[in-house]
Amino acid sequence: MSHTLEYLEGMARQHAIQAVRFDKEGKYDDAIKHYKKVVDLLKKIISLYPDNGLNSVYRQWIKEYEKRIKDLESLKLAATSNASMVESDDVVEDVVLKDKPGIKFNDIADLEEAKEAIREAIIYPTKRPDLFPLGWHRGILLFGPPGCGKTLLAAAIATEVDGVFIHLDAATIMSKWLGEAEKNVAKIFKKARELSMSGRPVIIFIDEVDSLLGVFSNEVGGEVRVRNQFLKEMDGVLDKSFKYLVYVIAATNKPWRLDDAFIRRFQKRIYVPLPNREARLELLKLYTNGLKLSDDVDLDKLAETLDGYTSSDIRDIVMATHLRAVKELFEKYGGVGEPRRITMDDFMEVIRSRKPSVTKELVKVYESWYEKFKAV
Repeated sequence: MSHTLEYLEGMARQHAIQAVRFDKEGKYDDAIKHYKKVVDLLKKIISLYPDNGLNSVYRQWIKEYEKRIKDLESLKLAATSNASMVESDDVVEDVVLKDKPGIKFNDIADLEEAKEAIREAIIYPTKRPDLFPLGWHRGILLFGPPGCGKTLLAAAIATEVDGVFIHLDAATIMSKWLGEAEKNVAKIFKKARELSMSGRPVIIFIDEVDSLLGVFSNEVGGEVRVRNQFLKEMDGVLDKSFKYLVYVIAATNKPWRLDDAFIRRFQKRIYVPLPNREARLELLKLYTNGLKLSDDVDLDKLAETLDGYTSSDIRDIVMATHLRAVKELFEKYGGVGEPRRITMDDFMEVIRSRKPSVTKELVKVYESWYEKFKAV
């Protein structure tokens, strides 16, 4: 019998040593498990050996260990709660831009029709909400070919109204938030509503919205839940009984992937087309500003030549043209001195090797969709 007592006491000591070690390391679950083992073993000793001279000591130890178990369970609960709060805060912090984009409407060439629609839907109601007793549009869909300024427009809105800019995209939501996506969507909209109550407008910008909220034949349950959560949150934002200064702006290159239920949430559907001749000229002036151009460079002629090119195409062409002069400086002079002036031939050589990134057939598809769902 004494061997059994020694065995039980030895087991209790081993578990007590493990419990203290895990306790010091902050491994609360492991520490609690071993403290409970110690308590069970000490209670068993007292039950089996009521005349044992150390039982009064063991009873005191049991009280101390049970108290420590309760303390650790409280610490564990607090740590879990704090982690949840930090995670919730991180979700919002990750998508709220600390600094305003710094882009204004004047920095964007042309797109006057889109700018005017945005002024009517966002800027005027934000500055004078009292003039809109029936409410105002709070869902705006920007669609059109890639590289034509949709993201720039959304960023400029936040600057124009001095608002909070929340930037969401499919990659962040469906990968980083896997399994928690719809909960985090709800948290972000809740935070946006809270921020707007102070009178400061909040812009929730969803980039490449078709990737996130489009309908696909092979979609999984998580994608469906996220889309349904977005629809629910947008209904809350669009509720006319609440004058939230929260605006949902979505941009897409593939509007035909969006289902009708989602399209209806956007009262403003704005086509952002390829830049016209005037816009192309403004873009050329903007991108060549600061570059050394030869006297033979005719920006008007270049604007005419670049018909069918997107804004980003034009920027890439100017960059490639400038690179020709820089490359020549390195190849001929080892990078010593300054690059020569850019000539008209430089531009034409680059243009000859670069086709527009958007085909005429695709432009017709955008125009057809616009005719069907027009809402400016």
